[in-house]
Amino acid sequence: MRRFLPEWHPQWGVLLAWPDQDTDWADHLADAEQCYLDILAALLDHQHVLLVCRNEAMQSRITRLVDQRGIARERLTLIVTDYNDTWARDFGPLAVEQDGQVELLDYTFTGWGGKFDAEQDNALNASLPWLLPLHTQALVLEGGAVDTDGKGNLLTTRHCLRNPNRNPDLSEAELCERLKAELGVRDIWWLDHGELEGDDTDAHVDTLARFVDARTLAYVQCRDSSDSHYPSLHAMEQELQTLARQHNLTLVALPLPTPQYSREGERLPATYANFLITNDKVLLPVYGCDTDQEAITALQAVAGDRVVTPVNCRVLIEQHGSLHCVTMQLPRGAL
Repeated sequence: MRRFLPEWHPQWGVLLAWPDQDTDWADHLADAEQCYLDILAALLDHQHVLLVCRNEAMQSRITRLVDQRGIARERLTLIVTDYNDTWARDFGPLAVEQDGQVELLDYTFTGWGGKFDAEQDNALNASLPWLLPLHTQALVLEGGAVDTDGKGNLLTTRHCLRNPNRNPDLSEAELCERLKAELGVRDIWWLDHGELEGDDTDAHVDTLARFVDARTLAYVQCRDSSDSHYPSLHAMEQELQTLARQHNLTLVALPLPTPQYSREGERLPATYANFLITNDKVLLPVYGCDTDQEAITALQAVAGDRVVTPVNCRVLIEQHGSLHCVTMQLPRGAL
C-alpha cells in the first residue's frame, strides 16, 4: 500500500537552496540572505537543514554569516551543487511510504511549464546523498501544486495541473490515474477557483489552501469585495465549504495580506497559506503589515502542540514566492 506522506510526517529536516548573484535574487540579495538566515534560525534550533550552494566560496560565506548571527551549525549540512534558482518546494522530492518503506519521488520540473530555465533544478535531486531510494518520475509536477491529508486525499487546482504547459498529452482521467498510482492517493479534490496576482505557478495550491492536519484546512479569505482577488477567492471559499461539508473538515480562514507592491507598482502574491509545518513548529510567512497578527492567531488556534513562528518573508514575494516555496521538508531517514 502506497501513501503520500503529509507535511507533518516525522522529518529529518528541510531542503533549502541559497540565494546568490546567479539566481533571481541578484537585485534583492542582501535582503534575501537575511530572510534565509531568519529561516535557518527558525529551523536549526530543532531539526536539520540540507542547504545547497553553488561553490566553495559561497559555502564559506554562508558559514560566516550563520556564525555571525549566532546560529548553531550542528544540524546544518552544506552541499555544493548547481541549480538555477532557489524554489526547493518545486524541484525537491516528494515522499511516499510503500509497505513501511519511505521512498522519494523525483518529479520532472520544467520551470512552471517552461517559463524559466530549470535544467539544473531538475537535475539537483540526483546529485544529493540520499539514504532513501530516489525514483525519477516522467510526470511534470511541482511540490507546491499538491497537498495531502495523509489519508489518501490530494488537494490541487485544475488551473495548474490541467494547464497545457504541464502534461498536455494526458487527459484528466489519465492524469488522475497516474497521480493515484504514483502517490498512492484515492481521491483528488480539485479546486477550480483561486489565484493570486503575480503568481508564476498557475495557482499552486500552497498559495491558496493547505492541510494543517488530516481534518483541518487553512485557506486564504478575501473579505474586501472591491479587491481584484475577491471573485476568485470567494468562489474558492465556497468550493472549500462544500468539501468541508462532504468530508467533515474544519476550515480556518487566513486573511488576505494587506496589498503589497513591487517598486514598479506590480501587486505581489503575498499569502499566509505558504506556511511550513516542521516537527515542532509552523513557520508562518509574514510581511510587516497589519494583517500579520490575525494570521498568527488564526493558525496558532489549530496548530496543536506546534508553535507558530512568524518569519518576515516580504523580500520573497518580490520574486513571486514565499516561505513554503523555498523549502521542502524531508522525511526522517532521508539523510
